[in-house]
Amino acid sequence: MKIGVPKEIKNNENRVAITPAGVNELVKRGHQVTIEKDAGLGSGISDFDYQSVGALIEQDVEKLWESSDMIVKVKEPIEPEYSRMRSGQILFTYLHLAAAPACAEALINSGATGIAYETVQLPDRSLPLLKPMSEVAGRLSIQIGANHLMKTRGGRGMLLGGVPGTSKARVVVIGGGVAGEHAAANALGLGAEVTVVDLSLSRLAQLQNIFDGKIQTRASSEFEIASLLKQADLVIGSVLIPGAAAPKLVTKKMVEDMKPGSVLVDIAIDQGGCFEGSKATTHDDPTFDVHNSIYYCVANMPGAVPMTSTQALTNATLPYVLAIAEKGWERAAQEDRALAAGLNVHDGKVFNKGVADALKLELHEITA
Repeated sequence: MKIGVPKEIKNNENRVAITPAGVNELVKRGHQVTIEKDAGLGSGISDFDYQSVGALIEQDVEKLWESSDMIVKVKEPIEPEYSRMRSGQILFTYLHLAAAPACAEALINSGATGIAYETVQLPDRSLPLLKPMSEVAGRLSIQIGANHLMKTRGGRGMLLGGVPGTSKARVVVIGGGVAGEHAAANALGLGAEVTVVDLSLSRLAQLQNIFDGKIQTRASSEFEIASLLKQADLVIGSVLIPGAAAPKLVTKKMVEDMKPGSVLVDIAIDQGGCFEGSKATTHDDPTFDVHNSIYYCVANMPGAVPMTSTQALTNATLPYVLAIAEKGWERAAQEDRALAAGLNVHDGKVFNKGVADALKLELHEITA
């Protein structure tokens, strides 16, 4: 199979979809891998690094898309890339179509097959290709939140863990999944007072055990969230419904009642955000004010730490890339229900319920 890896063009997106180690595995199995020139530089990978394991380097991105049977990316296509998608081509990347109607329309109209990392789902309901970036985003959210809590960044002027004789910052994590767990871990590691909110009591019990009782937990409800936010210094939104738009669990009225200079980091922004008033921002202009609080809603947070993120992403995606390359997507999906769950769009039709519901489109079923 001819596999193309273009350079990411989203604002400050320095990740690349594959490492030289991944290229090596594909090439030794007889597949052709073409990398757009300088695609790996942001992650510390040179063209020579790729060439040394058998990749081809292509300067013309249009030729790369045109000649590739499968495009492997990190982020969903944006407008300059819409016209490059074509019928018969596989696009394997994060798509987040429920929150990206323009991209969804372009993908549907192209006739291409769109398989989304974020909806590949194992029988235990875990999301193996979202997990590594959720881990990164969760840990990063605390670094970012701590930074924006500084007075010099417009925040309350608090150190997360305080020092002896002073108050610790109160961190509220809404959503106890992978991202929420890693956010809690970093916040606790920096000495903050941490509360995790989730609908699942069994998950809250699991988190209590993981953190040896050092965090507080609350069952999710509008009343509970509103009460917690009044005392919060930093709020992390990490709610996820695979493929679907994120529910708005934090209202503007709740934010209005928060402490001036408090910070809210919306990890769920890729799926539309879980705070009312959230809108996608960029690394160049990451924040905006809502009432007297600061919202951080960068839609590609892990792109800020590309050396870590690119390696972690390839570790997770490579087995699926290999399966598609070796078998074709149809057979690979038939043999692996997790991969089948990743199918969002094929031949102009939508195959993911969350996407279909969010965009009010007809849902189709995969036939054997």
